Amino acid sequence: MAPSGGPRPAPERGGPEPLAAITAEIVECRACPRLVAWREEVARAKRAAFRAEDYWGRPVPGFGDPAARVLLLGLAPAAHGGNRTGRVFTGDRSGDWLFAALHRAGYASSPVSERVDDGLELTDAYVAAAVRCAPPDNKPTPEERDTCMPFLARELDALTRLTVVVTLGGFAYEALWKVMQAHGDPLPRPRPKFGHGAEVATERFTILGCYHPSQQNTFTGRLTEAMLDAVLARARELSEVEGTGAVGSPVTETRG
Repeated sequence: MAPSGGPRPAPERGGPEPLAAITAEIVECRACPRLVAWREEVARAKRAAFRAEDYWGRPVPGFGDPAARVLLLGLAPAAHGGNRTGRVFTGDRSGDWLFAALHRAGYASSPVSERVDDGLELTDAYVAAAVRCAPPDNKPTPEERDTCMPFLARELDALTRLTVVVTLGGFAYEALWKVMQAHGDPLPRPRPKFGHGAEVATERFTILGCYHPSQQNTFTGRLTEAMLDAVLARARELSEVEGTGAVGSPVTETRG
């Protein structure tokens, strides 16, 4: 494990790395002093509504089906959501929206994600964040994003059936793009602009853009249930067609 030095690159060995091994390193990481201090302070101070709960207060690993063909990539855990519960997009309003949509689309066994022992299971889907620790004001620095990149790179390699990545917001889109560049993946140039409904085909998988299900977007109507459902329907459509990637043939569009 790498408790203080940060995430290491993928091991040089044959075959995919087990997701469990990546998760074990994620939850012990202390590479970013600002994030470590913040996540632990939030866990000590707590929110009044959760005063009786024990906060997780550590990095939050990915969650879902190891055989997933669809990955949903967010920004970072919420201070009183994933940082409290220990599961990504769990225990906050963004997660309420996301998992309800995943349930409607047939990916989640329940529309509710409240705690790690609630029995929720994902089928053919995996959920992760570009940055694994809750950041102050929900704003990781570029350096913190880049420090976390190897975790995402290793998860992408471990999810061997992956064909679609849904990026929830521009931050996740940029983080994914940087990971793919570092991996040496052929990518279209110039980089297609992020937007809701944007679609970019690559050799590894198709990237879909979706507005983040934050309260800022859902309360204002910038993201509606119908818009989110449409992205997940497109993700399923693409994931069920083999060979969806096509280098240098991006298709971009903006819906909503």
